[in-house]
Amino acid sequence: MIYIPLFFLILMGNLQVKEATNQLSEAKNNVLIADFEVERAQAAVTNEVAGAEPKLAQAKQGLTSAQQALAEANRTSARWSRITGQLAIALAVLLLIDALLLPRLVRQCAAREAGAGADTAVADDEVPRHGTGWIGAVNGFAGEFVAYWAVIAVYVYYYEVLARYVFNSPTNWAHESMFLMFGMQYMLAGAYTYREDSHVRVDVLYNYLPGRLKALVDVITSLFFFIFAVALLWTGWVFMADSIAVWEVSFTEWAIQYWPVKITMVLGALLLIMQGLAKLLNDMAILTGKQA
Repeated sequence: MIYIPLFFLILMGNLQVKEATNQLSEAKNNVLIADFEVERAQAAVTNEVAGAEPKLAQAKQGLTSAQQALAEANRTSARWSRITGQLAIALAVLLLIDALLLPRLVRQCAAREAGAGADTAVADDEVPRHGTGWIGAVNGFAGEFVAYWAVIAVYVYYYEVLARYVFNSPTNWAHESMFLMFGMQYMLAGAYTYREDSHVRVDVLYNYLPGRLKALVDVITSLFFFIFAVALLWTGWVFMADSIAVWEVSFTEWAIQYWPVKITMVLGALLLIMQGLAKLLNDMAILTGKQA
């Protein structure tokens, strides 16, 4: 109920900014035209052309009017830019409040659902995972943290659809920001997905194997996993270093910095390697009989 009127106020403000920008551009052109008319009339007076004096006075009056219109257009543009900026800050504050409240609300909802289905459901914390120690905790935090980023996408795309199709005022940042955010989310959530055994794989025969044989297969195939993870780390490091060296920005008008995105490639690869080591140790423990 708070966001809906705020969205419409921002959209209306953006329309006013767009209109004020057009008026400002037109006022600048009028000033240039009036200034040219003054110069031409002044030249005619200098050359003692008949009837040049009245034309010069008229041209100067036109220049004064154009300058006044330009000043008013500047004030209008600045006023609406300030208003929309304040609305954007209010929106950011509300999103920050939601970001702080949402995890607690989700935990409360999960606790209620767990209590309601305690007789038939298995609690999430009871599900065995690879790396239940500090590595699993770190990757669990990373995965759950970036999962909440999807909420940001809902707001941004909702705004973009309304701005584009209702108010005919598309942005140049919504798609690019969400494209980059989802890429960062993909990289940072990879280790969490691996912890939860949720990556897509061909398991036609694997699911029918006993526990120790599954562990043996996982130990053998972990070689390919670490080849991929190390290659990802090395490639990500090269991309990150090159990006930071030149302070790489996008080719769009927004020109957002790319190096924070490239950093997540390295961080995601490190988290993935850590989770892979935790799973390898877990599989080794199963093979040696130290874990059921």
